[in-house]
Amino acid sequence: MSADLAAAALAAREHAYAPFSGFRVGAALEDSSGRVYTGCNIENATYGLTLCAERVAVFKAVSEGAREFRRIAIAADSETLTPPCGACRQILWEFCGDIEVLLANPRGKRETLRLKDLFPRAFDASYF
Repeated sequence: MSADLAAAALAAREHAYAPFSGFRVGAALEDSSGRVYTGCNIENATYGLTLCAERVAVFKAVSEGAREFRRIAIAADSETLTPPCGACRQILWEFCGDIEVLLANPRGKRETLRLKDLFPRAFDASYF
């Protein structure tokens, strides 16, 4: 199963629009029913309007009605596996909770973590 999710993230990476950085990332988010939503990074010349692959996948899933998630795979072509950025960690926490995070690269390197380990003491609605 993890290999399938990593493969989906690697395939999504091929659709990335990264003319400025050249750093292409793919994500595959699995909901509680097993459906997978993919995303890729989409850059903008201002960089501030760039969307990361993880947020694209989350927003696609939510826009299609998904509300409960199991895990996400994130793939980039880097020797050191690439975790989600801070903004993506916040979005993942708010929409997905403490899901499993699988990091992968095209050479078969893999690592699995929990989101709480990447994002300790996350800010969420429990503070209101």
